[in-house]
Amino acid sequence: MVVAKTITELRTAVKSARQAGKAIGLVPTMGCLHAGHLSLIHRAKKESSFVVVSIFVNPTQFGANEDFSKYPRTLEEDLIGCEKAGADLVFAPTIAEFYPAGASTSISVGSVAEKLCGAFRPGHFQGVATVVAMLFNAVQCDVAVFGQKDLQQLSVIQQLTRDLCFPVRIIAHETVREPNGLAMSSRNRYLSAEQLTQATAIPTALAAAKALAEAGITEATRLREAASIVLAGQPALKLQYCEIVDLETMAPVHSTAGRRCALAIACHLGTTRLIDNAIL
Repeated sequence: MVVAKTITELRTAVKSARQAGKAIGLVPTMGCLHAGHLSLIHRAKKESSFVVVSIFVNPTQFGANEDFSKYPRTLEEDLIGCEKAGADLVFAPTIAEFYPAGASTSISVGSVAEKLCGAFRPGHFQGVATVVAMLFNAVQCDVAVFGQKDLQQLSVIQQLTRDLCFPVRIIAHETVREPNGLAMSSRNRYLSAEQLTQATAIPTALAAAKALAEAGITEATRLREAASIVLAGQPALKLQYCEIVDLETMAPVHSTAGRRCALAIACHLGTTRLIDNAIL
């Protein structure tokens, strides 16, 4: 497995792979890899023949009061995991390499980024869209794999790809969960043992709404209420939003009839912000 620290090294390796007739896959990450990330790499191996994993804690997607400085950085362990999962190249640039002095260009994708997490994290999705566009340009990938847990991020990237005509096939990979149902996340390591148990109210709430949807209930208020009742039963969770949204636009809906929708939840547990969702 190759480890590239610069864009020049990255492009040289990718060029050689493409000249050998290989399709290029990309798995963008911020490191601190867990089994969910590794499943993205496995999926990319099925969809392409040369997999690039980026490991870059992107400063532009963190707000002023967010956890950029304390976000866990575990590069050595991540490299071992990437190699075991079958990655061909890891791109691990410095901030100075990826954002050279004087860099000022950024990308806004519009309304899809303004709701839900976008309302609580101003500028977050602008940072996400910008860094993903940079990665697409640097890697020149054919496919890119993103986790469904970050549902709004996925929608933002799909919008970005359509609007800027990137020749990249976006693959949404299902959320990987702990045995207790909690969605795997790098931020779970911030939680105590008690909080890890308390957090299971989130997947339980999703399951309650999903069961109603599978029983034929389409009214968003009823589905949202089913989830909200479960969340209210765990006072340690401080809810930010619990919304039934259109999968493409992320706009709230009144009914799920005849459209692709999801229930999206965000809340704080202590100082840790958790998000999850279920496709309805």
